[in-house]
Amino acid sequence: MKFQKKFAVAALTFCLTALGATAFAGPVYAKKITSMKQAANLALQTVKNGDIVEVDKDYEKGTLIYEVQLLKGKKEYDVTYRASDGKMLAYGWEEYRVLRGSGKKTISKAKCRQLVAKEVPGGKILSLVKKYDDGIPVYKAKADKGSKRYTLKYHGKTGKLIEYEWKLTAVKGSGNAQGGSGYIGITRAKQIALSKAPKATVIKAEFDWDDGAPVYELELIRGRVEYEFKIHAKTGKILKMERDYNGGW
Repeated sequence: MKFQKKFAVAALTFCLTALGATAFAGPVYAKKITSMKQAANLALQTVKNGDIVEVDKDYEKGTLIYEVQLLKGKKEYDVTYRASDGKMLAYGWEEYRVLRGSGKKTISKAKCRQLVAKEVPGGKILSLVKKYDDGIPVYKAKADKGSKRYTLKYHGKTGKLIEYEWKLTAVKGSGNAQGGSGYIGITRAKQIALSKAPKATVIKAEFDWDDGAPVYELELIRGRVEYEFKIHAKTGKILKMERDYNGGW
């Protein structure tokens, strides 16, 4: 999650004051969102006493959404709502002042799995990878539970949760995801990705739009290597392939 500097809070507050929305007072919206003021108001019901940093309106998979960024304490928050009914599609936070934990021994992978299981009880852990983030050892975990996909980051020295995010997973069984109308289908997209990353495990595969082009976005993991693919949903052409090797452990 990327946030503006804190002075942006004051700037945004000034702009909203001009619109008569300084206090964001009003009811919690549980229906269609038609303005940034409504989106900000809704976010402040989720992150109480937070400071609004930025409110954006965008389209995701052809759906109009509002993205709200906030600051509270030592955390930066990012909340996404669907405009048509006010449903929360994603929620996350991260600490922006993380201590290095020098002198402490790195926790084990087994210990981190216990922490993930406690944070997402009953969930299915899809991957757990150790890497460095700004020089700090970090465990990055992905887990599924119900209709949500969780991404969690733990400090490798202290075991503290330093980043948390969930997103609603794509609706299964949609025509675009399964194929038809000229689309290659999610199964074929997985085969294409696996041809470039044999023996890897697919941990994410969903349909999306990228600059007007239909694509399948996939994430795979094999050992210490993470792969990200973007495949054209009609031609099967690999538009993006990235590898992240988490060595040195």
